[in-house]
Amino acid sequence: MASHRRPKKPSKARVGVLTAAAATAVALSPGMSQADPAPSKDQVKAQINDLTHEAEIATEELNGFQEKTEQLQTQVTQVQERIVKEQADLLSLQGTLGAMASAQYRSAGIDPTLQLLLSEKPDEYLSKASALDQVTAHQAEALQQIQSKKRTLDQERAEASQKLGELEQTRKNLAAKKAEVEGKLQKAQALLNTLTEAERQALLAEEGHGEDEDRASRDDTRPTPSPSTSKPTTPTTSPSTTTPPVNVPVSGRAGAAVAAAAAQLGKPYVYGATGPSSFDCSGLTGYAWKQAGVSLPRTSQSQASAGRSVPVDQIQPGDLVIYYSGMSHVAIYAGGGQIIHAPKPGTTVRYAPLKSMPIVKVVRVS
Repeated sequence: MASHRRPKKPSKARVGVLTAAAATAVALSPGMSQADPAPSKDQVKAQINDLTHEAEIATEELNGFQEKTEQLQTQVTQVQERIVKEQADLLSLQGTLGAMASAQYRSAGIDPTLQLLLSEKPDEYLSKASALDQVTAHQAEALQQIQSKKRTLDQERAEASQKLGELEQTRKNLAAKKAEVEGKLQKAQALLNTLTEAERQALLAEEGHGEDEDRASRDDTRPTPSPSTSKPTTPTTSPSTTTPPVNVPVSGRAGAAVAAAAAQLGKPYVYGATGPSSFDCSGLTGYAWKQAGVSLPRTSQSQASAGRSVPVDQIQPGDLVIYYSGMSHVAIYAGGGQIIHAPKPGTTVRYAPLKSMPIVKVVRVS
């Protein structure tokens, strides 16, 4: 006889365990994982600072490629001009040689001894024969000159080809670096847009790019900065309202450079700009010293070698101040413990404390 026992119901404890296990499985399934928490304001600011610093480094590399492009273009033009001159000289020599050959051909129909015997004026003939020997010597010299010119032309053409190849590669590097800079700046701007207006203003008012300048600010040798009534936060052509340093008498070219830099206060930072309406960091220092009659290299790294290095405690107005381990930022010392610099995108040329960023080198322009 078949059994008619009813199935045993699971206990309440067992149901609880199964329910908890199912919930855990759902929570741990890949498709149902929780989204990463949004970055904090401090994390966003740190990312912006990192991107801005990376963009500044890339900008100085971009400036270097731009400078090299201009130098190569000048060299190519000079080589091409030399080629044109060498070609003209070669044509002239070939014409001279052709005239010599024609004259020699016209006089070569009779044996020289017979010409002497038949000549009514032997002395005149002998004089002509001597001249013909000189023509032959000149002809040989002309041939040597033509061969030399051809070798020179070949060398010039090879150099032109090499320079054009370098120029093309440098232009490609320039375009790639420009895209890199713009990409970093766009990312930084997108992050900046997530902040409130007050947070954006506070971040743009900061000098430097984060941890490095925090360490610099803890340096107990840092001079007390002059008080500021306000700091520029967005590009504007109005003068900076940052309090200038204590008036330090500066004369000569250094004084002219400081005055030229101060005249740019309030003008916007634009990467790759060298004035007169906007600047990047090395563009500003180069522009300032150019007004004093001194031509500086284009990049902050190159400007670090534009004079002799001096200790920070011997700094004088007009000296260049190089910041960060990669020498990616440069300013001009204005005196009174203050620099003038073009800080970063979204800011304007302004005063800042000398040690608001980590100093790598002070350069006295020679």
